[in-house]
Amino acid sequence: MSQMKQVLRVGLCALGLIMLCASQAATPPSNPKKTGPHQPSRYTAGAMPAGARNYYATVWGVDGLGTQLAESGQLVRFSYRIVNAALAKPLLDKVSNPSLLDERRHAVLSVPQMEKVGPLRQTGPAEVGKTYWVLFSNRGGVVQPGDRVSVVIGSVRVDGLIVEK
Repeated sequence: MSQMKQVLRVGLCALGLIMLCASQAATPPSNPKKTGPHQPSRYTAGAMPAGARNYYATVWGVDGLGTQLAESGQLVRFSYRIVNAALAKPLLDKVSNPSLLDERRHAVLSVPQMEKVGPLRQTGPAEVGKTYWVLFSNRGGVVQPGDRVSVVIGSVRVDGLIVEK
């Protein structure tokens, strides 16, 4: 009889373990990993890789590159800081026609021309340490926060900028 009790105890323990495992499998985890098109990015918004920052500083003489929405989203501001005035001259050339490209949305934004002011961008001699900007018209809100864009000014092309709010 004692052997029968022993088998019964082992059976009950096994059944309890099976029930416990089944209940844990049926319960969703408290912090599920998101999947699908809305999965959060592992990249920091607005962060440019160190290699890219070094490239733009050594080849074009600029750093602190960034884009953000301005004026309730009707303008996109591209800003940069000069670290080498001689290399950064193409960015401040009055003849160049800057454009902002959003390849995912197939959009090209241009610099608006004001009657009395002219184009909404800074030009002239480059000064080391000074931050410059260019405004692009975003009529209709084509470009949204989080979009990856490129800026082209003359022979200079800056890729992979993330539009901030």
